[in-house]
Amino acid sequence: MYKTAKDCINRRENQWNYQKLNVILMNIRITLTKLGGLFDLENKETNIQEYEEMMADPGFWDDQNKAQDIIDKNNALKSIVNGYHDLANEVEDMSATRELLQEEYDEDMKAELEEEVIQFKEKMDQYELQLLLDGPHDANNAILELHPGAGGTESQDWASMLLRMYQRYGEQKGFKVETVDYLPGDEAGVKSVTLLIKGHNAYGYLKAEKGVHRLVRISPFDSSGRRHTSFASCDVIPDFDNDEIEIEINPDDITVDTFRASGAGGQHINKTESAIRITHHPTGIVVNNQNERSQIKNREAAMKMLKSKLYQLKLEEQEREMAEIRGEQKEIGWGSQIRSYVFHPYSMVKDHRTNEETGKVDAVMDGEIEPFIEAYLRKEMDNQDS
Repeated sequence: MYKTAKDCINRRENQWNYQKLNVILMNIRITLTKLGGLFDLENKETNIQEYEEMMADPGFWDDQNKAQDIIDKNNALKSIVNGYHDLANEVEDMSATRELLQEEYDEDMKAELEEEVIQFKEKMDQYELQLLLDGPHDANNAILELHPGAGGTESQDWASMLLRMYQRYGEQKGFKVETVDYLPGDEAGVKSVTLLIKGHNAYGYLKAEKGVHRLVRISPFDSSGRRHTSFASCDVIPDFDNDEIEIEINPDDITVDTFRASGAGGQHINKTESAIRITHHPTGIVVNNQNERSQIKNREAAMKMLKSKLYQLKLEEQEREMAEIRGEQKEIGWGSQIRSYVFHPYSMVKDHRTNEETGKVDAVMDGEIEPFIEAYLRKEMDNQDS
């Protein structure tokens, strides 16, 4: 009698587990279908066909830069479309396994399907994140600048900690991180630093970091062991290609200065004045470049950076005008506090835009900022949909 009752319980549990799997797979299928419509996969497939027709043209390689741009765009579209079809095929395979389970229950098969579902959900989250990076300049390289706030050594040290965090993040993502300009602090840290972060979607990810970052800790520079609050600003703009930028700079509007380049910590000091500083007087924008040993190359790179900054200002002004026309209240300012890093009296990093938080402060400072970036991108998508 006991055995029969136990068998009945097991059958009910198996039936409940099967129903739960059925619901999960149904939700996965619905979500995947919505993704396909939301990001207009049908139109992307049409664009791929058009690009491949262009690539088959005999004169395709006459303009190599344009040809490479088309190839890159086509590969990016194919990655999205192929990724969708791969996910759809996995859903079909899991559904077939579910039907087999319905016909004949097998504990090992059920455990394998449950593991596949868990892994699939992670894959779909990553795919959705990739689709979120569909802005007009998200695929570009990124120019990232850090500037400490008031507070001297305290804030300069905080800026150097953020510099290390972004360098580690870039390494983890497989990006190439170049230090374009570096001005060391008086006693520790940095007064300013500019990074060129190269990689597909570098700007798309790092645009989430634009704003003021706040640190709360027991200061290592305070002999009394008091708690200090420090601030540093992070500015991120796309590294625009020359053919993207429609900006003319009047030579009378700029001043070009030369100075000796120095690396982090005062290393690699050049004996010649190869570093370049360009000041754009109408806007007050100042750009520095000391990444190259040649003054000519540094000047070219600095002018490109200045054009990128001016073009970004132009785009933001257009966005403000459109927001006013639509009656929207959008904050485009770069000075808002976006995230707090608390080392004392407790450990927590919290993003004030999304409420994403973690107690793993050391991991964050080692470059594990992907959860904050993903939360920001998802919130931006929700804001666009609402």
